[in-house]
Amino acid sequence: MAQIVLTDASITINSVSLSNRANSVVLTFEKEAVESTAFGDSGRAFVSGLQNNTCEIEFQQDFAASNVEATVFPLVGTSTTVVIKPTSGAVSSTNPSYTLSSTFLAAHTPVSGTVGELATTSLSFQGGTLVKATS
Repeated sequence: MAQIVLTDASITINSVSLSNRANSVVLTFEKEAVESTAFGDSGRAFVSGLQNNTCEIEFQQDFAASNVEATVFPLVGTSTTVVIKPTSGAVSSTNPSYTLSSTFLAAHTPVSGTVGELATTSLSFQGGTLVKATS
């Protein structure tokens, strides 16, 4: 199995490609563990519950039209769709697409940085349903 170095990840938010402004992405796929332990069991038992997904993305801030700020600012307090791929190439078994639908963006920090630093913004999407596609 080949290793991959993330140098060309594809990040799309609300149908806008923002890959060229991102420098970090973490997509976590989680299903809640719902306890199903019953009398007579000798240990705790669990079944799969609801998805509890998160997506953390760090962007280099850009205030130009159709870029980071213009895309993100109106999404605060709403649900949107985020699509992540390991590379910008076509979707395949070696380059799957992960679509996080109805994910909620609670906060956005439009201006962040100190003197001489690159202006950045970190986004944290919560919830939604994650679907993986390989074709």
